[in-house]
Amino acid sequence: MSRPLNRRSFVLASASTAATLSIPRLSFAGANSQVRVGVIGVSGRGASNLAGITSAGAKVVALCDVDETRAGQARKQFPDAKFTQDFRTILDRKDIDAVVVSTPDHTHFPAAALAMDAGLHVYCEKPLAHTVAEARILNNLAQSKKRVTQMGTQVHAENNYRRVVELIRAGAIGSVKEAHVWCAKSWGGEGKRPSDTPEVPKGLDYDLWIGPAPMRPYHKAHLPFEWRRWWDFGTGTLGDMGCHYLDLAFWALNLDHPIHVSASGSPVQEEMAAKELTATWKFDKRGDRAPVTVSWHDGGRKPKVEGMLPWNDGVLFVGEKGMIQSNYGQHSFIGIKAEDAKKGLKIEPIAASPGHYVEFVKGIQGEGKPMCSFDYSGLLSEMVILGTVAYRAGTAFNWDGKAFKADQPKATALLTKKYREPWVSSLSKFMNMTQLA
Repeated sequence: MSRPLNRRSFVLASASTAATLSIPRLSFAGANSQVRVGVIGVSGRGASNLAGITSAGAKVVALCDVDETRAGQARKQFPDAKFTQDFRTILDRKDIDAVVVSTPDHTHFPAAALAMDAGLHVYCEKPLAHTVAEARILNNLAQSKKRVTQMGTQVHAENNYRRVVELIRAGAIGSVKEAHVWCAKSWGGEGKRPSDTPEVPKGLDYDLWIGPAPMRPYHKAHLPFEWRRWWDFGTGTLGDMGCHYLDLAFWALNLDHPIHVSASGSPVQEEMAAKELTATWKFDKRGDRAPVTVSWHDGGRKPKVEGMLPWNDGVLFVGEKGMIQSNYGQHSFIGIKAEDAKKGLKIEPIAASPGHYVEFVKGIQGEGKPMCSFDYSGLLSEMVILGTVAYRAGTAFNWDGKAFKADQPKATALLTKKYREPWVSSLSKFMNMTQLA
């Protein structure tokens, strides 16, 4: 069982930390105030986030990682930052304004929720959460606590996505009734959980790594580069990559809550994510926009649309007058010439981003709102994870987003999950926050 921790007792008992308590925390700082961050998870994606957040002008004052060995490089790079394996020990520090969460999916919610509850601003990797309920709660919590937030979908800040959004919204290909998204990656697999139980490596606090998930015997198959394929810890290829590629469709088409969700793929396994998956979401009218169907394909699957370009990954918008196909860095018109599509358009330009991390830092300094704040990225993450729910439940379902209700019991059971102690005690107070804020 995870060891309990009285955070305030821990902080006050630490002489080195107590010395920082007189330094005021920034609620919303001025433009000249340096933002001080604690980074939770400092290798892998965490290392990239360390580089990104410091290049945006923030100061790293705390490093948190359950694996002392993997944290070694970051500790050398930031020798003045206090290191801990347990992120809960930094949440009461008054010299920290924000946290960057770079952990596996299953610990996004506890880190982000407890941080916001403690008054901290939060940058969190994608997907925002591990369950649909967690994504909704983080959205509501960010709004109720009035925290600056950003989800780590860095491509959202790139110019190509902005140009495509402008074109779709301006009607360059007419009314869009279909959008298809695909990714060649496959984080799933087939087989059973390993039966051997090797010794836990020195320096790894495996109990903290497991966090609120069900305890499983240690095995390297659960750790970095592997955890995404296990439902206990990850959300498969759809959860990992969907937040990047589906983001473009979600943004361009002004999507919010789907009304129907279905999925199919490789045989459903209780513990392991799909080797290949197709998911479909249907959305009702949004203002003057027609109903639209969005599909996702991974693991080598692709949509079958005549005329589409042979890209390994992409987003295809099918409109009345033609199509636009895009990936991260480029887009092309299909079935209509670009000059004809753009003729007479009244485009509402989307300003260039100063940078995904810069948006977050400037938001804390009172200069604008990040584009992937949790009120946007929470809904995007809900959509993505609902696709995994349909696959795992083995049934399509109708979804009432406002009421947070599925019409199939098997789907309803997967909207939430159980936490083990002591995590359930610290997280239970958030569990009634699934209604729209």
